[in-house]
Amino acid sequence: MINSFQNLSPVMQAFLATCFTWGVTALGAAGVFFFKEVNRKVLDFMLGFTAGVMIAASYWSLLAPAIEMSVDTSLPSWFPAATGFLMGGLFLRIIDKIIPHLHIGFPKEEAEGIKTDWQKTILLFLAITLHNIPEGLAIGVAFGAAAAGLSTATLAGAITLAVGIGIQNFPEGFAISVPIRRTGASRLKSFWYGQLSAVVEPIAAVVGAMVVTLMKPTLPYALAFAAGAMIFVTIEEVVPESQKGNHTDLATFGTMLGFVIMMVLDVAFG
Repeated sequence: MINSFQNLSPVMQAFLATCFTWGVTALGAAGVFFFKEVNRKVLDFMLGFTAGVMIAASYWSLLAPAIEMSVDTSLPSWFPAATGFLMGGLFLRIIDKIIPHLHIGFPKEEAEGIKTDWQKTILLFLAITLHNIPEGLAIGVAFGAAAAGLSTATLAGAITLAVGIGIQNFPEGFAISVPIRRTGASRLKSFWYGQLSAVVEPIAAVVGAMVVTLMKPTLPYALAFAAGAMIFVTIEEVVPESQKGNHTDLATFGTMLGFVIMMVLDVAFG
C-alpha cells in the first residue's frame, strides 16, 4: 500500500492526504450529534492546540526546508523564505478583507470582510473555510516539494505534515459544528457545514502541488508562502479566539502542547 502511494503523482498524493484531513474534520464535526454545547475551557484548549500545531508546522515543515533549499542559490538563503512568507500573509490579509466571515465566539456585528446580511451560520462557516485554505496549500506544496527529489523535502515529511494537520482538524471540526448548532441550525445541518468547511483543503492542495511541480524554482517561495498564510491565520484568528474565554493559561498550554506534538512528529518522522 505504501509503495502504491509512493508511485502516485504528487498531485494525487496531496489530494488523498487532504481527503484524510477533510475526513478527520468531518469526524470532529460529528460530535454535534452528541453535544449541543461545548465547554468554553475545552474550546479554548482546542483552539490553542490548533494554533500550536500550525505554528510548528509553519517552521519545521515549511520554512526550514525553504531556507535549506536556498543555500546554494545566487540569492541570500533567507530571501526566498522571507519574500514568500510575507506574500503568504499579504494574500490572506486581502482575502480576509474581502470575504465576509465571523470568528467563533464573536457577535454578528463584528463580522469581517465585505458587509452583508448573510446568516451567522454562513459567516461562521466561511471563517473556518478561510482557515483551511493555507492548510491545504501547505500540504500540496509539501508533496510537490517531495516529488522534486530534494533532500530537504521528503515524502515522509509531507505525510507527517498531513497527519499533524489532520490531528488538529478534529477539534476544529467540533469547534465549528457546535457553535453553528447554537445558532438554531439542526444537528444534521451543523454537521454538514462543519465538515464542508474543510472541502477547500483538497482543492488548495491540488493547486499547490501543481504549481510547484510545474515550476520547480518556485519551491522555496511556495513553501514559505504557505507558512506565511498559516501564521497569519493563526495570529489573526486562532490565538485571539483561544484567549477570548478568559482561560488564557489553558489556551496557552494547549498551544505549547500542539507545538510540541507537531515538532516531535516532524523531527521523528519527517
